Amino acid sequence: MKLRAPLIGVLAMQGAFAEHMRALESAGARTRLVREREDLDGLDGIVLPGGESTTMAMLMERTGLLEPVRDAIQGGLATLATCAGMILLARDITDGMPDQRSLGLLDIGVRRNGYGRQVESFEAPLHIEGLNGKTFPGVFIRAPLVERVGDVHVMAMHDGHPVAVRQGRIVALGFHPELSGDLRLHREFVRLASGSS
Repeated sequence: MKLRAPLIGVLAMQGAFAEHMRALESAGARTRLVREREDLDGLDGIVLPGGESTTMAMLMERTGLLEPVRDAIQGGLATLATCAGMILLARDITDGMPDQRSLGLLDIGVRRNGYGRQVESFEAPLHIEGLNGKTFPGVFIRAPLVERVGDVHVMAMHDGHPVAVRQGRIVALGFHPELSGDLRLHREFVRLASGSS
């Protein structure tokens, strides 16, 4: 008997949501854009993509999504957060806007754009715990710098800083796996969302 593919929502306020949807579908998931509260119904997982964290938080608040997303993740919804998504989840943001809201669910402290501006984007090979085979191509674009880790499991480091962490059913990455051409992290997340990891 074939198991039902997990349904994974991708927050679609702004940012790189289309690329995540393609990667998730290639990794065997069903997907749904998340733009309003009802879109959370029946999800097995959610992706908080890259983009601009202050804009995303403001749009989530305006559409009434901030609290429902926080409640769903706090309730155990499998979550993959990349780049700005990592900032959205962080408990501490050292250089955020004065009124910047976050979900505050991930026990880390980050500096927005800690690796520099767009022109300073780079790719680096990463050794990620639990991934078989070769290194993973980490694509860093205006990436957050993790300056503090609390009760999280560090899965990968770059230049002495964590770039991939896990806390329960939350996986947060400071880079963009959806732009790498490598589906291994999306496949692992599909497994997590389906309850088999």
